[in-house]
This record gives sequence, structure tokens and C-alpha cells, in this order.
Amino acid sequence: MKILRTVLDIGQIKKGCVLTIGNFDGFHIGHQAILTTAKKASSQTKTDLVVMTFEPHPLAVLRPQKSPGILTSLPLKKHILAEFGVDYLFIVRTTRCLLDLPPPDFVRQFLVKYMQPGVVVEGESFNFGLNRSGSVHTLQKLGTGCGFEVVMVKAKEIKLSTGKFVKVSSTIIRNLVANGRVADAAVALGRPYRLVERIVPGHGRGRKLGFPTANMKPPRQLIPAEGVYAGFVEVADTRQQLLSSSRKIPAAFSIGRPLMFADDRSLLIEAHLLMENVGRLYGKWLAMDFVERIRSQKRFKTPKDLSIQIAKDCEKIKRILATDASG
Repeated sequence: MKILRTVLDIGQIKKGCVLTIGNFDGFHIGHQAILTTAKKASSQTKTDLVVMTFEPHPLAVLRPQKSPGILTSLPLKKHILAEFGVDYLFIVRTTRCLLDLPPPDFVRQFLVKYMQPGVVVEGESFNFGLNRSGSVHTLQKLGTGCGFEVVMVKAKEIKLSTGKFVKVSSTIIRNLVANGRVADAAVALGRPYRLVERIVPGHGRGRKLGFPTANMKPPRQLIPAEGVYAGFVEVADTRQQLLSSSRKIPAAFSIGRPLMFADDRSLLIEAHLLMENVGRLYGKWLAMDFVERIRSQKRFKTPKDLSIQIAKDCEKIKRILATDASG
């Protein structure tokens, strides 16, 4: 997959490509359906498959105070799209000027002028142009007059653990993750929600309790609600190596602020690996895949009480992960 960053780079793309536009944050099952449809179209027409995405998220430019937490880092997004068979990824630098283009101008002055697509594939909730005033139906009408076909892919629907049915979207997944409902988020994503960052030194409190942890530097991603979780980790020397790693280690996760230690109330993201002899971890990169939330954070009277609860948590998490791995 080739990465394009300017309109000058677009000259590499042949006229008549299959194009899909979006942020693809999370790359959930709805995004996957769009890419599958686009890939099929590119194979049938024997043309390039092009994904156009925006960096940063448009809301970070339009309303920085309401900028959504990021689900998927750009490196992971690149990796997933490449695995999907995308030929070109056009990363557009988000500017106010671009976002303020009325829908007809965006299509004619940008898409048609520079990209000349033959087919554009979008989800039913696609919006574009000034104030997000253009819909997928707007795009279909404009496409008829500009020489390209628009294929609409219906949203995917899932059943949550509450029994409620919802259409999958990045917004829904952000709400689920923010509320600690990582098992429901995994259904919408088609895989566990993942945090990625470096391992940094901690205070050694977990080791003193008999449960040493790998402490993750807070990533520039949406962090799940405070609590204790079951999950898997992967460890590598570099972020890039994590993308191709396949050694999943069962782990107990803790996200929260120390309730027993008044000297430090910073948010801690910790993983206690449920496997021995994992080697030295400091300075390496850590991926945390969240499977299930097992409880909220709570205050304990003594370190011994906390240690007893952690032991119970670990036993419960082992049972959950054994079932998850076998399933």
C-alpha cells in the first residue's frame, strides 16, 4: 500500500479508481463491510482501491473542545488497511478551508479535479462538506452529473449485552469504551479494543503486593473507564513489531488512580501478566487487548486486603480468558 499526502501525489492514481472516504476510526465491522464492498468493486473493474482519510479528525479542527477520543492510532490504521488490500491511502491534512467547501464544490473542485474516481463506496451515515450538509444521497446525485457511481453500504447492527440493538458507529464504540463496556465494544469492532504505548517504570507497589505489573504510558487514545479487566497483551521492542506480533499473553488489567496512596493520584494503566518468564519489559512497547470488565475500582483498608482481592481477580480472569481463547 502506498501512502499519499498531497494532491501532487494523487497523480500516481489512474483515472476510474474505486474510492472510499472516511475517518475509519476504530475500523469497526461497518468500516470492514465498506472496505469489503470497495475491494470487490476494484477487483471487478480492475482498478485501484483508494482510501481517503483525514488527519487530524475534522472535529479537532472545527470544535477542538469536542474532539473525540481516538480509537485507532494512525500506524494501526495503516496496518489494517494494508492487510485489507488497499492500494493507496491518501492522508488528507484537515484544514478549515477544506471542511468549509459546500458539498458540490468538494466533489467538483476536489474529488473530480484531482482523483477522478469511477466508483465511490460509502456507508449510509456518510456526511461531507460545509456543516456536514452533504449526505450519501447528495453524493449519489452529484456523482450522476460528474461521471462516477456511488455505492451505499448499509450500517451493521449488533445486539448489546443489555439486549438492545444498535447500529455500529465510531461514536457508539467510544461511548461503550468510555463506560468500560469493552465486551460490547469488541462485538462492534470485530476484535478486542486495543491500547498501544511504551512500558514505563512504576512505583513497584504491585511487586510488593506479589503482583508485579507492566505500567503503560497513557496513550493518545480513548482510555476505558477505571476498573479491572481481563485481557491479553503483546510485547515488542518497537511499535511496528507489535503490528505483526502473535504472542498473546493473558493478563489482568487495572485502570485507575491509587486509592490507598495519597502521594500519587495520577491515572495508572497497569497489566499483570498471567505468565512467568516474560523477560525484561521496561522500555518495550505494550499492546493491551480488552476482553471483559470484571469490577470497578474500590478502596481497601489494608494492602493485604488488596492483595487478596487481586488474587481473586486473577483467578476469575484466567477462567474468562481460557473460555475466550477456546471460543
